[in-house]
Amino acid sequence: MTTRLRNAVTLVAIGTTCWVVVGVIALASNADAKIIWTCISGSILGLVGIRYTIRRERRSGL
Repeated sequence: MTTRLRNAVTLVAIGTTCWVVVGVIALASNADAKIIWTCISGSILGLVGIRYTIRRERRSGL
């Protein structure tokens, strides 16, 4: 069970990293504000997801 949760943390971290990278690219290319705010929201939700998944892993007791 622990490996599955670690894989979940890795997956959420990769997704969050993708949002950050796309956000930087959007800022560099002077994209529309909607795209930039979408990347910011995705990054913040990804950070919340990482925190939630780590807490879930600790609470599982395995």
